[in-house]
Amino acid sequence: MFENLTERLSNTLRHITGQARLSEENVQEAMREVRMALLEADVALPVVKDFVEAVKLRAVGQEVSKSLSPGQMFVKIVKDELERVMGERNEKLNLVTAPPAVILLAGLQGAGKTTSAAKLARYLKEKEKKSVLLVSADVYRPAAIKQLEVLAHEVGVSFFPSSADQRPVDIAKAAIDAARIKFHDVVIIDTAGRLHIDVAMMDEIKALHAAVNPIETLFVVDAMTGQDAANTAKSFSDALPLTGVILTKADADTRGGAALSVRHITGKPIKFIGVGEKTVALDPFHPDRIASRILGMGDILSLIEEAETKLDKDKAEKLAKKIKKGKGFDLEDLRDQLQQMKNMGGISSMLDKLPGMGNLTQMAQAQVDTKQFSRMEAIIGSMTPAERRDPELLNGSRKRRITVGSGTDIQDLNRLLKQHKQMQKMMKKMTQKGGLANMMRGLGGAAGAGRGFPGR
Repeated sequence: MFENLTERLSNTLRHITGQARLSEENVQEAMREVRMALLEADVALPVVKDFVEAVKLRAVGQEVSKSLSPGQMFVKIVKDELERVMGERNEKLNLVTAPPAVILLAGLQGAGKTTSAAKLARYLKEKEKKSVLLVSADVYRPAAIKQLEVLAHEVGVSFFPSSADQRPVDIAKAAIDAARIKFHDVVIIDTAGRLHIDVAMMDEIKALHAAVNPIETLFVVDAMTGQDAANTAKSFSDALPLTGVILTKADADTRGGAALSVRHITGKPIKFIGVGEKTVALDPFHPDRIASRILGMGDILSLIEEAETKLDKDKAEKLAKKIKKGKGFDLEDLRDQLQQMKNMGGISSMLDKLPGMGNLTQMAQAQVDTKQFSRMEAIIGSMTPAERRDPELLNGSRKRRITVGSGTDIQDLNRLLKQHKQMQKMMKKMTQKGGLANMMRGLGGAAGAGRGFPGR
């Protein structure tokens, strides 16, 4: 996420961090580079101008000259200003109303409204413990209603049926009435999008908004459209009383222009950020954490939160006890670890959140064959339970059966067995020397350090 911007800014700021003193001249030079980096990231020009002026004003003032480490203080100012541009803090959904709280999603076609509706429903159900009803008022796009019904079933929330011959206002009103009767806490209304902004579209969404009076009106926008995302958000903001933004497809956005422009141009907070296609891939937007990631400082807090929610603690404890008893790390355990890493978004997602690892993310994507993990899972899945527990059973005929069953070859299987042996040795050493406990303590320390900043 935002790799191009991270690389440019990291290189620029690395040069200035070591400066013993900051002059107007070297600040000016650094800000020229920062300005170019932001423009190349497709950040809107008014945002770039405001950002550069704000940093310059603080960097050549008393704030830096009195600091013991001016270079680090300059980086801190850049981070502070990035946070300010994006909104300074996470702004939660306002659900304080007589139930059901109505959330209306608006946006252009293809921005990801329907998927975001399901993601938001899942988030509210699992994190906020709310009873949610999903309804589609998109009577134009073929199969839009069916798509939302399937997603509602997938995330385990209620769905209110509608059809293409109904009026969007009638659908929404009926859904809210049904939610009252069945005591749902929240109703999420998915609306129709268009390929461009037009008068008819705006009139329809205005009428729908007036009829249901939602407590939250969220604009769903594709991060990959860059500063166009901010301009489109402005058009919707002029037509509707938006309360916030959901930024989708951020995991595929290497630039970061939308994240840095939307709040400044619309005055509306980014409340959620979509980071993948799966229905779990929706995170609250934390400007301070995003600023840290943009500057290559990582995001330990988000990594820990993901680990707490997505890793199976029972399995981890059972594995630790098993290894302590000397039973070893078998192939079933390896498959569990691969699946857990996948739940965390894969190796690239994890590297992206570790301090100083931002530049390694691209290298990991280029050098690590992510399909290799799927092949490893397929190979283990083609083994019998006995073979997973004891790989020494694997003779020539068994190996042939496994590779045919998994669609792989003998080299893939032998590579897996070699990697498994190496992991077995590593696990044994970590258990004997208390390495695992030390590693977890280190992660906790890093989390504490992540809240501050060098030179603060």
